[in-house]
Amino acid sequence: MSSTFFILQVLNGVTFAALLFLVASGFTLIFGLMRVANLTHGVLYLLAGYVGLTIVRQTGSFALALVGAVIFAGILGFLIERLFLHWVQGSVLSEVLLTIGLAFILADVALMLWGGDPQTLRVPAFLGGPLKIKVEAWDFNFIYPRFRIVTLGLGIIVGAGLWFVQQKTRIGSIIRAGVDDAEMVSVLGINIPVVFTAVFVAGAMLAGFAGVIGGGFLSLYRGADSEILLFGLVVIIIGGMGSLPGAIIGSLLVGLIDSFGKALYPEIAYFTIFGPMAIVLAIRPQGLFGREE
Repeated sequence: MSSTFFILQVLNGVTFAALLFLVASGFTLIFGLMRVANLTHGVLYLLAGYVGLTIVRQTGSFALALVGAVIFAGILGFLIERLFLHWVQGSVLSEVLLTIGLAFILADVALMLWGGDPQTLRVPAFLGGPLKIKVEAWDFNFIYPRFRIVTLGLGIIVGAGLWFVQQKTRIGSIIRAGVDDAEMVSVLGINIPVVFTAVFVAGAMLAGFAGVIGGGFLSLYRGADSEILLFGLVVIIIGGMGSLPGAIIGSLLVGLIDSFGKALYPEIAYFTIFGPMAIVLAIRPQGLFGREE
């Protein structure tokens, strides 16, 4: 294995991990903290990506596409939580069946509006294009997509922001306390349903943000929602529900395993992902950083 090949796969792995973290961070807020089995998270990613794609085509502004897609995902997340999940919260089977049904319906709406052909969201020239990477000490020299490096930076910024909100702000304390003992927090005069709705909307907005980034990083197509949701589930299962460090480590593990697995053993690419997940479930069912119930 040459040094160039190794570093290239590491870069592929950590940049893909950054995209997975953008998806999993919203998912861990909803699924991990609220214990809501929201399987519409993948289709929120896809629809927001398509909305961003449409805005870019109409206006040429990537920033406007990000803002519009995030707002769209937040509104759609609010409607899903208030109109549907609010009435079945606490019943895992009902949540799963309801969100799967909504995901299929919304995916068909996306197919009707945008078609099934893969489409890539155009990123600004200063964010896209090739980036020449050269380190003479390690004897490697190659060109790498600049937007992948940008995605890595965005993942780091979002991770730091979420950590600060959860650990250093009052709203973060309320969310953590509400998860542990909602009745006690309610006694203190805090409206827990409103807080949890806000958390759900924030998770949906993160999915929308990831959808636009994913549209430029990969592409948008029918089935992308289920694929990214599956990767997000693996990240949460490995890292642990409700754990931000778990989402970070889980994303890195899944991203690197996926990169090296597809490069070295493409015929068993899915095994290289789900094999470690099965091992973690067998040894530590709550995940690497999850808490025992």
